[in-house]
Amino acid sequence: MMIKESSLRRDPDLGGELAFLAKGCDFVLPSRFKRRLKAFQQAQVQSKQEKKAGTSSPALLQPVVSTCTPLPVNKATSSTPVPINIPRFYFPKGLPNVCTNHEEIIARIEKAFAEFEDEKANICEMGKIAKICGCPLYWKAPLFSASGGERTGRVSVHSFVSMWRKILRNCHDDASRFTSLLAKPGCDCLQQEDFIPLLQDVVETHPGLTFLKDAPEFHSRYITTVIQRIFYTVNRSWSGKITLTELRKSNFLQTLALLEEEDDINQITDYFSYEHFYVIYCKFWELDTDHDLYISQKDLARYSDQALSNRIIERIFSGAVVRGTEVQKEGRMSYADFVWLLISEEDKRSATSIEYWFRCMDLDGDGVLSMYELEYFYEEQCERMEVMGIEPLPFQDLLCQMLDLVKPEREGRVTLRDLKRCRMAHVFFNTFFNLEKYLDNEQRDPFAVQKDTDSDSPEPSDWDRYAAEEYEILVAEESGNEQLQEGSCEEDYDTEEVLPPPETGDKSDKLVISDL
Repeated sequence: MMIKESSLRRDPDLGGELAFLAKGCDFVLPSRFKRRLKAFQQAQVQSKQEKKAGTSSPALLQPVVSTCTPLPVNKATSSTPVPINIPRFYFPKGLPNVCTNHEEIIARIEKAFAEFEDEKANICEMGKIAKICGCPLYWKAPLFSASGGERTGRVSVHSFVSMWRKILRNCHDDASRFTSLLAKPGCDCLQQEDFIPLLQDVVETHPGLTFLKDAPEFHSRYITTVIQRIFYTVNRSWSGKITLTELRKSNFLQTLALLEEEDDINQITDYFSYEHFYVIYCKFWELDTDHDLYISQKDLARYSDQALSNRIIERIFSGAVVRGTEVQKEGRMSYADFVWLLISEEDKRSATSIEYWFRCMDLDGDGVLSMYELEYFYEEQCERMEVMGIEPLPFQDLLCQMLDLVKPEREGRVTLRDLKRCRMAHVFFNTFFNLEKYLDNEQRDPFAVQKDTDSDSPEPSDWDRYAAEEYEILVAEESGNEQLQEGSCEEDYDTEEVLPPPETGDKSDKLVISDL
């Protein structure tokens, strides 16, 4: 807008007012702006007239000012902004509970310590303290270690109360307290080695694992298996470090609390089942012919009668599925890595398994499975079927089937999100690198496949079913071997009656001692 009056155009007050009018206004109606400018100009003229009258007669200054209409005052610029009190809404270590009486808990802890010799508790007595603190029984090892018990073998009441006061002051939910107890000082996440004291205590004190006392060499194998299963399920970021958010979203703490209620550890299929460990370790032992606890590509190719294709095995050993800062050992797979592989192979419906195989098939690492990548893996499947005398389906026809199965959001590009959403990822993956399961699926009733997909009822996972079936097979083989041994003894010694072997434990005891 152009101002015709040159005197007003040069007036600095007018310039300031214009700047104020335009400040913070994205859109101002011209007519309204003109009216405000006209009112401003009239106020400026009236102010100048009053100034002239004031210089000629000071006595008339007061009545003139009193009759003048005051100018509008910009409250935003003339006064300091009023602070707004926004309540805290982010509590990374849990929402504080002001109703909890911490001093009452401390008094009960001190009373319990008074019953111990010299007011000091060992790791076994720490179970009573854990229950007073409101923690599950198998938190006793982390509580013992966090109080300095590993250094001295016993924990004094003063060191424990000091530690627990700090925990109560800074941590306000189970996940944050558990992490604070297990993690290294100054670290707010859990690494694999942090779980070793906890699981060693479970192995030594749980009634369902008493038979392992006679086989200490398998303590570390069982602990390794449980740790890998924990990270397989809980560490969704594949970082090798479990965060508070991941721990809260998982069922690990609830499962850990069940250990004190269930004497049969095989009933707790998540993480801790000894039967599951037995199946995993036996499968690894069969492939590890030199028993150095590492397997090669050639060893892995023998898994399940060469069910996996050579191309997918090469991708597994290429480092496509390493976690965190791990480095793939050239040409070798450790037992810990095999745990991830076996669970992913036998249960391709879980989120971690889908991510595992997607990483293997994504050759260029661009986050999508392109058509050339699918063709690359299917070529070997076709070659193997031709050797078996089976006519393979042309790739174009198979591709149409797979795209109809997955229904990707973008045509010709299969993403990880597409596979997680379609609920048929196991069929998709088996088609491209597991010939045995692919042929089994081709012979299945399509209505049965659809029924499995549509079913929302809680059922055992594919891994749970596989582990249960394999364990029964292993037990049957063990029983058959025992009968053969008994028969050979009868022939050698030609005795009229052979005494049965003494029962030194449950069936799992004999499995460990004999086979492993």
